[in-house]
Amino acid sequence: MSNKAVINTEKAPAAIGPYSQAIKAGNTVYLSGQIPLDPATMELVSDDFEAQARQVFTNLRAVCEEAAGSLQDIVKLNLYLVDLGQFAVVNAMMEEFFEKPYPARAAIGVKALPKGAQFEAEGVMVIGD
Repeated sequence: MSNKAVINTEKAPAAIGPYSQAIKAGNTVYLSGQIPLDPATMELVSDDFEAQARQVFTNLRAVCEEAAGSLQDIVKLNLYLVDLGQFAVVNAMMEEFFEKPYPARAAIGVKALPKGAQFEAEGVMVIGD
């Protein structure tokens, strides 16, 4: 018997490929990358970087909540930016969505992201005991 469970919510964009929004194994939840898609339309919310970052964290929060957790339960966060010059915006957005202690984090500059997104975030969450 496996202790692996698929996490899926309509409050975040549906997977755009052969993957799950998240997988829970024991008390660890592996969160797939979220890009700034509106879950209702599956389109980018805006060309504006700040609006995209806000949607990414909103989508990530929805998946965390579906897994009976919250953004505060994320222990490792990986951020992917097409323009590392937007790093200050990401930091400000993290201060809005997260509380101290903040998760461990990596920020990686990439050439491109799916659907022309400017920002993506994924992470690992630990819930319960």
